[in-house]
Amino acid sequence: MVLHCFNFLLLFQDTLIIKPPKKSPLFQRTIALWFAMLCGVYLYGTCLKHVGTFTMLKFQNIQLIQKPSLEAQIPTLHYPKPESFSRGECALNPIRFFAIISMQRSGSGWFETLLNSHINVSSNGEIFSVIDRRNNVSNIIQTLERVYNLDWFTSASKNECSAAVGFKWMLNQGLMEHHREIVEYFNHRGISAIFLFRRNLLQRMVSVLANSYDRKAKLLNGTHKSHVHSEQEVSLPSLLSLLYIADSYSSLFSFSTFSSRHLNLLLVSGHLMQAAALSSYKPIINSTSLISDLKEVEMITARALENFNSTRHMVLYYEDLVTNRTKLKDVQEFLGLPLMELTSRQVKIHKGSLCDFVSNWDDVNKTLNGTEYERFLHADY
Repeated sequence: MVLHCFNFLLLFQDTLIIKPPKKSPLFQRTIALWFAMLCGVYLYGTCLKHVGTFTMLKFQNIQLIQKPSLEAQIPTLHYPKPESFSRGECALNPIRFFAIISMQRSGSGWFETLLNSHINVSSNGEIFSVIDRRNNVSNIIQTLERVYNLDWFTSASKNECSAAVGFKWMLNQGLMEHHREIVEYFNHRGISAIFLFRRNLLQRMVSVLANSYDRKAKLLNGTHKSHVHSEQEVSLPSLLSLLYIADSYSSLFSFSTFSSRHLNLLLVSGHLMQAAALSSYKPIINSTSLISDLKEVEMITARALENFNSTRHMVLYYEDLVTNRTKLKDVQEFLGLPLMELTSRQVKIHKGSLCDFVSNWDDVNKTLNGTEYERFLHADY
């Protein structure tokens, strides 16, 4: 009897034990695959966020980095009331605010003279080149308020009837250090940003080195000049012809013999000679750090575009302004200005093949050949 009971208990125990089903290997692999895919998508999105701006910078032409809404395409209109003067009958004329954001030796000086040739534009130069104006956010905002309230006076100021007011701001003049506060100010005040860069960073490097050398050497009779201006444009052949005639027959000419055209040509000759003197220095480029230096400038530019991407802005390149002057029409439309033919009296300092302005060109050529920067070698000024 006991034995029968014992056997019954064993049988009952066996019926209560439920063994868990074995998990299918296919099911486990499917779960692992989906998990890996989700991780991959997350990592790809994170990396894309960080490199997206840099990729756009390298391959995108002159366009808005992010296409704005229709509302953002219309510049904000302002009616400032300056403390230093009265706008008089122009008080009802709206004004657009802008800032040219660039890097040294990127053509911003030339571009600003073009803008200032517009009868309704006042661009007040590199106001933050003075350290005290940019050493903290408070000073920066105070300076900006003076500019946009029309209480900042320079030779470019047209004040009463200006339709657009702005200035030039270099990336290394407090702009990057305080970008959050500046972006907030730009968006709050409705300030349009015009980014101006150079595609050929090797050309910019040559210009930077030459300008730095002249700052110390002062090649023009002990005077440093970053830019050269002429009274009018003139072709070199006509200028040389005039100088040859004047030199050959100087005894036959009196001062009154020369027309105003001749005097202007002689004046321009001085400016062309100044440009020739400034371009005579051929810098030596550090070929060892050349590629890393070019990459650093690219990253600084990309970071600036990323920091200011939420502002109303447009991006220009110096090379496109030189070869396609219709880009100036785009700028005027961006600022909401009446269209005009814009001109500049600035004389180009370096003109010709890039190899003519670098002492160790063979080293530079060897370093960049076969790299992503090889295209910089073949562009002319």
